[in-house]
Amino acid sequence: MGRVKSAARNIAFGYAGNITTQLLGFVLRTIFIEHLGDTLNGVNDLYTGILSVLSMAELGVGTALNFSLYGPVARKDYEKIKSYMLLYKKAYRVIGLVIGAIGLAISPFLPYLVKQPEGVGVRDLTLYYFIFLFNTVSSYFVAYKYSLVNAEQNNYIQTNIITITKMVTVSLQIVIIIFTGNFYLYLLTAAFVELMQKIFVSRYLNRRYPYLSDKDVKSLSKEETGEIVNKTKALVFHKVGDVARLQTDSMIISAFINVTLVGYVGNYNMILTSVANFVNIIFNSVLSGFGNLIATESREKQYRIFKVYRFFACWIYGFSAVGFFLLLTPFIVIWQGKEKVLAGSVVACILIDYYFKGDRIVLSNFKTAAGVFEQDKYLALIQGVVNLFISIVLVQKIGLVGIYIGTIVSGLIANFTKPFIIYKVCFDKKAGAYFMESVKYLIVLAVILSILTALKGVIMQTVTPGSFTAMFVMCCVVFNALFLLVFGRTEEFGYIWEILRKKCKKQ
Repeated sequence: MGRVKSAARNIAFGYAGNITTQLLGFVLRTIFIEHLGDTLNGVNDLYTGILSVLSMAELGVGTALNFSLYGPVARKDYEKIKSYMLLYKKAYRVIGLVIGAIGLAISPFLPYLVKQPEGVGVRDLTLYYFIFLFNTVSSYFVAYKYSLVNAEQNNYIQTNIITITKMVTVSLQIVIIIFTGNFYLYLLTAAFVELMQKIFVSRYLNRRYPYLSDKDVKSLSKEETGEIVNKTKALVFHKVGDVARLQTDSMIISAFINVTLVGYVGNYNMILTSVANFVNIIFNSVLSGFGNLIATESREKQYRIFKVYRFFACWIYGFSAVGFFLLLTPFIVIWQGKEKVLAGSVVACILIDYYFKGDRIVLSNFKTAAGVFEQDKYLALIQGVVNLFISIVLVQKIGLVGIYIGTIVSGLIANFTKPFIIYKVCFDKKAGAYFMESVKYLIVLAVILSILTALKGVIMQTVTPGSFTAMFVMCCVVFNALFLLVFGRTEEFGYIWEILRKKCKKQ
């Protein structure tokens, strides 16, 4: 199956799965807040963030090994695939044990990380945390098997398994909350279902790839192992820096402000993440295709596809960022009430970072598929230090908005530096064209936002479900019409249109 067909299939299943899980997640969060309150909602979000930080123990091993699999999978070299998968299996078992040990070591410090947990004692905080830790650690004993599925461009398999698991988990959790209101049962339900999922996944993938059960597996050569080690060393810095920049906001909010505010921010992030996940399905679904493209095609073709990929990202992330700027807070008002609304300056900072994060995803995905890890190995670490320093200093001076200023500043470091690396290493070109296009996209987005803001003043004078719906429709029509008016004749749009045209012909 070709790269475009594989990506299309992955995107279709990804959309179906994402819509299902996000709707269920929204219903669950609404019921959770109503029955268990804002404090436990904040604790739930905080522990999710802490375990994301702990997951940095993976330190890029999975990324390096996934890259190494693209070539053998494309060549159908099963002996080499077995060798890489055996190494991956051993590495992830060690990683799971390391995360477990670090997680246990952190547990005595939980009272210092959770500020003002109204009605929740230290004993409960600790037991809740151990359940979260178990879920994270156990995943590492199965996760490595997905690498082969994804290297074959069959990401939909993982998507479908996760979707079914989420549907079962959320449905049971809703019942538990409504009939018992017990947070322990809520967490244990998820732990049990996810444990059953891991057992199923292990057996299913063993049947799908029976050669992985072979005992006769050759060890990788010193050169092959050394390549993985070198890439992993470089990725260590990326991983640590990314965690320090992206996964510490909830911890800083909880430690310096209060844990309930973590829940309020989490309400915004849930909506953002729901849409971002929907968008990221497209970009993550073509990542394995990029690996195949880079392994088999010329640099010039790689460059053309990269430009299409980047154009589409600016379109989709621009559209969603503008829509969020106009509609995110009104949605929170309708859903949770005015008392849980964040300041306009905070929301603006979150959305500025959201847009530029979309730009970074394009750069990072292509760089990952190309195996370009070492050239900027210290960059993410620098970003992490900058983010922590600015966020911790400013949160004490100007509050919540200071945390997101740190996030924006640290993120822009990558937006300015990664293009130089990718254009030089992957395309042998200068990056000037990239920045010129960035300015062009930003100007167009600013003009469209100004027009829609003026229209919002007329359409949404008061926040009601009716005015919200009308403004949503206006955003969809006006943004996309104006964006296509400007970019509809470009080569990048022409490429996307041709794919859609051929797809429709086959229907």
